[in-house]
Amino acid sequence: MEILDTLYTEITGFLGISQALEIIRHGDYSTFTTYDGIVSLIYPIIPLLLLLELILGFVYKKPQAKVYKINFLIYLVNRIVGRFIAIAVTTYLIGVLQPIAFFQANITWYWLIYGYVVWEFGHFLYHYWGHKVRLFWCLHSTHHAPEDMNLSVSHAHFFLEGPYADAIRTTVCLLFGLSPELLFLIMFIDGTYGAFIHVGENLLKDGRLGVLNNIILTPSHHRVHHARNPLYMDTNFCNLLNIWDKVFKTYQDEDRDVPVEYGITREMDSGNFWDVYFGEIVALVKDVIHAPGVLNKLKYIVMPPGWHHEGNHQTAKLVRETYLDTIKTIQLNKIKPKQ
Repeated sequence: MEILDTLYTEITGFLGISQALEIIRHGDYSTFTTYDGIVSLIYPIIPLLLLLELILGFVYKKPQAKVYKINFLIYLVNRIVGRFIAIAVTTYLIGVLQPIAFFQANITWYWLIYGYVVWEFGHFLYHYWGHKVRLFWCLHSTHHAPEDMNLSVSHAHFFLEGPYADAIRTTVCLLFGLSPELLFLIMFIDGTYGAFIHVGENLLKDGRLGVLNNIILTPSHHRVHHARNPLYMDTNFCNLLNIWDKVFKTYQDEDRDVPVEYGITREMDSGNFWDVYFGEIVALVKDVIHAPGVLNKLKYIVMPPGWHHEGNHQTAKLVRETYLDTIKTIQLNKIKPKQ
């Protein structure tokens, strides 16, 4: 019976319906008009969309079974191993950093806008470093390993990535004056939308969302971020407001002539849990072991993925710049008048 209770709790928790069921059980439906009630109705949206997406995959005969299988295993491992670490990190940082903030931004519409811009800056930093620092890429690469896009990818994370991400985002937000209440509200909004932007073509063929593609970060932008095409590599690090991508020139629209190729550039078996979860860590350890000298060993840890001690670098920045230079040369040659 205890096993069944645990299974029931895990299923309702995954579907996000436990809080709504509790309200229904007590019969106080007026609670749905409160903040907690509204949240209880929003939580199930993404899990239910995930199930619909899975069903449509079989209908369209594009089941993406390998992606769902590996991401489900990752979800189970993370539930067991890293369940409370991120919460503990956030709670600790609130206790340490909130008292030294110069002011406190509470929940009002104008502070919410301010807070979201600050949160996006923290998210940009975490996400950018996750691609530009080899050690952090080892934590983040699990999320980029799937070779198809669907909502289950939002669950594909190495268990230490959440604590690392929340440590940076929470630190930035608290130092810039966000109260814990405002921080948790933004976390909820951002977490929900951050899951939605992983929606796949089975459920949403064109992820541009019409005119919204020019205003906010859409599933199309995030599909670009998950691409290994040279044009798309290391772009679109924001989550909802793409202001910081435009400020730091990492913004990239989806080009209709360049179909997105999902995955990472390292040769790997995306259907192998161990390769997806630990592959980049193993590759880093091998590079560090074989690197000559302490300085080179350290550089392999802190330099971008693709850095090489002999100078044969294949970083995303160099690959993308080479690609763009080639395209520019081809275009110039096309318009160059004949002699």
